Amino acid sequence: MSGNQVTGHGGDQVLAALAPFGVEELFTLSGGHIFPLYDAAVKQGDVVLYDVRHEQTAVFAAEALAKLTRRPGVAAVTAGPGVTNSVSAVTTAWLNGAPLVVLGGRAPEARWGSGSLQELDHVPIMAPVTKRSLTAGGGDDLAAATYRAVQAAMTPHRGPVFVDYPMDVLFSEGTGTVPDEPMPMGKAPDPDGVAAVVDMVAAARCPALLVGTDVYWDGAWDELRAWVEAQRMPAFANGLGRGCLPADHELFFSRTRRMLRSDADLVIVAGTPLDFRLSFGRFGDAQVVHLTDSAESVSTHAQPAATVSGDLVQMLAALAEGPAPAYPSERDQWVAKLRDAEDAARAEEEDLLTTAADPILPARVYGELRQVLDRDAVVIGDGGDFVSYAGRFVDSYLPGHWLDPGPYGCLGTGLGYAMAARVAHPDRQVVLMLGDGAAGFSLMDADSLVRHNLPVAIVVGNNGCWGLEKHPMRQMYGYDVVADLQVGCRYDEVVAALGGAGETVERPDDIAPALKRALDAGVPYVVNVICDTEHAYPRRSNLG
Repeated sequence: MSGNQVTGHGGDQVLAALAPFGVEELFTLSGGHIFPLYDAAVKQGDVVLYDVRHEQTAVFAAEALAKLTRRPGVAAVTAGPGVTNSVSAVTTAWLNGAPLVVLGGRAPEARWGSGSLQELDHVPIMAPVTKRSLTAGGGDDLAAATYRAVQAAMTPHRGPVFVDYPMDVLFSEGTGTVPDEPMPMGKAPDPDGVAAVVDMVAAARCPALLVGTDVYWDGAWDELRAWVEAQRMPAFANGLGRGCLPADHELFFSRTRRMLRSDADLVIVAGTPLDFRLSFGRFGDAQVVHLTDSAESVSTHAQPAATVSGDLVQMLAALAEGPAPAYPSERDQWVAKLRDAEDAARAEEEDLLTTAADPILPARVYGELRQVLDRDAVVIGDGGDFVSYAGRFVDSYLPGHWLDPGPYGCLGTGLGYAMAARVAHPDRQVVLMLGDGAAGFSLMDADSLVRHNLPVAIVVGNNGCWGLEKHPMRQMYGYDVVADLQVGCRYDEVVAALGGAGETVERPDDIAPALKRALDAGVPYVVNVICDTEHAYPRRSNLG
């Protein structure tokens, strides 16, 4: 095998294998099985250790770091419960197509089967939600095994990988080889498939584009913009597609997606699955085209009129070179119709965003937040009902500045995502919109933000219930159970006790100054907003 040799214990070999991918951070919770990884980080000095209070936070932070930087995000967890505590976060990355790398400890190979502490075969547990799940064995191949796992994570369609290291192997000295191989690249798209889509777009009178996460992962936002502008084609976004076209671009829309079912004749979905967020690929009578970063990403339950797979930079660049619309006046009328409807919808929202209703309505929180957010602020959503308003009211202007859990809908992402956002963007606003239910999963990791000097503004929408379940259950059964939380719980005092700060807000006019104090605090700061328990987000999605 050609490559660079590295001699040392297993930790030295593993970190050497991460270096070519630009890894600069390791998120972890201390465990004896993985001490050599820490030792290598300290000795080499190129990787910063960030330790947390729960493994799920470490893995969520690593996933978010990948989202924010488009390079691998790495977490190290100890054997047994350290690994199993990370499963939900790994699954989130699996459904987000995020290049997450989880390094696990493992009981000693020489004593396997004897009942060592935390002895568990993790590999089959992780296999269904990773691109690669393996045990690296033998002191001389740890570097190569790790490198190839990271390589797999970065190969489109991207996704998480898991490698565990037997304790006796990881602690032993050896010589490994970091392969000298090119960085992963997407495949070139089929030119005939691209040509067919070019013809469909040019012939459409009322086309629309839905931009998803993989457009961001491939770094294709410039090509996206060139294509949209060349075709005068309206665009919508979800997931990390948000910000790939600025929210204030004349061809970007976010309030009028329902019109695609009734008015569009062609809907192009680029870089996102045809799942519940997109009506499972059904848009009335419109033809549907699915553009994906790899053949495996084409949705099998739907029957699009056309599909093209491959590197989205190359694909969108080729599409942008297509002929001008065959019906330019009708295309302009379509854009104008959407713009009128979009402007009208935004105007109707103003009453909600400025409402003086008492108790506070969640929309008022977002109305105030919009006034203080910088254009390059990183906004994170972790919650159900309260965070649904974030997706609706928070505009994104730059790629990689909106973070949500994605289609898996796993609560508890917030503190890890916030940690990674502050690490990746130390000079930008970082705002975590946190439901009070979601706060129960990870708020203790405000301690981790404090210890690592990572200030974040945390806005808790405190309506004292599981709003996403309480209101639908009432509609279905006429009552609700197991849907209530502690009314008025002082989440701000929890964070203050951990070394941060905060305040509780109960009146609408007090929201704006509290948000400004949070952004200027220099510590993790909670604005605990007591919201109307009876107010429910108007929901239309078919989740199943």
